[in-house]
Order: sequence, then C-alpha cells, then structure tokens
Amino acid sequence: MNRQWFAAVSLAPLLGATQTLSNACAIAGLSVLLIGLHHLAMTPLQRWLDARGKLLASVLLSAGLTTCLELALRTWALPLYLALGPYPALIAVQCLMFEQARGDSQNPRASATILLGFAVLAVALGAGRELLAQWADIRLAALLPGALILMGLLLALYNRVCHGRAPSRRQGTL
Repeated sequence: MNRQWFAAVSLAPLLGATQTLSNACAIAGLSVLLIGLHHLAMTPLQRWLDARGKLLASVLLSAGLTTCLELALRTWALPLYLALGPYPALIAVQCLMFEQARGDSQNPRASATILLGFAVLAVALGAGRELLAQWADIRLAALLPGALILMGLLLALYNRVCHGRAPSRRQGTL
C-alpha cells in the first residue's frame, strides 16, 4: 500500500478539522467509519469488475456514502456538522485514495494499521491544539498555521523516538 498518497490526501481534514479534541475525534471516527464501509462494500465487487468498472463503482460508492454521512450529520448532529465545515465531504477523496493505494493487496492488517495511525494522529493533533490554545493561551494553535507547526513538531518527535539517530552515511559534515 502506498502510504504517501493516503497521507497527502488526509492532510486537509487532518489539519483543518482538528481545532478541538471533539472535532478531531469526530473527523477521525467518521473517516475510519466511511473508509471501512467503502472497503467493505468494494471487496465483493473486486472480482466481478474490470479496472474501469472498479474506479466508477468506487467513485459512486464514496460519493453516496459521503452524502449519506453529511445528511445524517445535518439531521442528527447539526452543531458538529457546522463545526467540521467542509471536511466531511473530503472523506470521499480519502476513500478513493485508500482504495487506489490498497490496489489488489488483500492484507487487512496493513489497512487497519494505516487507518489506526490516521485516527491516533488526528486525536493527538486535536488534543495538542486544544491544550495549546486554551490552557497555554497560544491562539496560533487554533489556526491552520498552528496546526502545521504542531504537525511538524509531532513528526520530529516521532522521528526522534522511533528512528533515533540517522546512520552515519546520511549525516552531513560540517
């Protein structure tokens, strides 16, 4: 699975809809739910459709699921719908990219790991932005540039903790 494409497509809802922890949990949960439903519905169609038919079915299915999600949010959770703005509609693109990046691989563990990583990152980003904006009184954290800065800091922390020092062949000289 090509994780870079999924990460790039997930950036807009990840940065835009995580001003608060509740928004972050909502966008993470909705994304995982819709991508999971899309994947579940596309799996039986894989063997009957050719490549062009798979793409068309995937587009129609993701658009239909996202429309149902938006209608449900408008009906039963209007404050959440208004807080999330246009970002639930972008989940349709995430569904398409996830399906394309997954390709013909049938490894459910890799798919679940990527979706779980997205959800954890969304919740961490939402919690960090809310803490910085409300408790530390750093208003920049609630804005989109603050999300980019916090995302960079989380990425640096991840690289430091998980990867440690770079090998000597990758380190530059002074």
